[in-house]
Amino acid sequence: MTYLRAFLARVGPTATLVIILAVGLLIAILLSAAVAQVYDSITDTDGVSGLDQPILDWVITLRSPGVDAAVTAYTNVAGPIGMPIIAVAALVAMGIRWRSWTPVILIIAAGGGSLLLTISGKDLIGRVRPPLNEAIPPYEYSPSFPSGHTLNAVVVAGTIAYLLVLHQTSKLARTLTIGVATVFAVTIGLSRVFLGHHWFTDVLAGFILGLAWLAIIITAHRLMHILRARRRALRRPADPTPESSLL
Repeated sequence: MTYLRAFLARVGPTATLVIILAVGLLIAILLSAAVAQVYDSITDTDGVSGLDQPILDWVITLRSPGVDAAVTAYTNVAGPIGMPIIAVAALVAMGIRWRSWTPVILIIAAGGGSLLLTISGKDLIGRVRPPLNEAIPPYEYSPSFPSGHTLNAVVVAGTIAYLLVLHQTSKLARTLTIGVATVFAVTIGLSRVFLGHHWFTDVLAGFILGLAWLAIIITAHRLMHILRARRRALRRPADPTPESSLL
């Protein structure tokens, strides 16, 4: 542990952040494999009829042309076009506003890690999506497990919310920020089930993997801040580090 601390202190706070994120991504990918094994054990005994099919049957009864169109438009916000636009807009705005590379690094890590977790999970499982006659077009044909939309929503929205909270002093503002991000992630996941593009357990896996990767990102950033604060303390012991310096 002493050697590790000495190494991290030598490479600097930003490099420490990148190293921890790289190691964390490896851990998250291993977690993806573990989730895949859990999924296999569940489907070997009960299959989708145990939970997924009844939920899909129920949401089908809630559909109507107007609702279907609205949910389709909403779910596209977290899709392969909508989410990158949100991520790039956020990292550019935050990076320029706060004159820091930290938002850029964290948001890129969030999106890139989410993409790798989605691809690795789909390759490991290769699960077929719900039948097309039970889904709403436009149809999707890639493997179903985990839900990439859900994973992206949890990680990217969670990272953006975390960065915003660091600059907010009002408890109400922080609560609203976290609440909006949570509602967004949850409703995106539910929209995938409503549209018949994913089974419920695909969405559940997206939540689990997304929260795990988000926790790693936040932990890495906090560790970087601790290292940076220690360096500043050595230079100016009497100078406290304000919370805004987390960026």
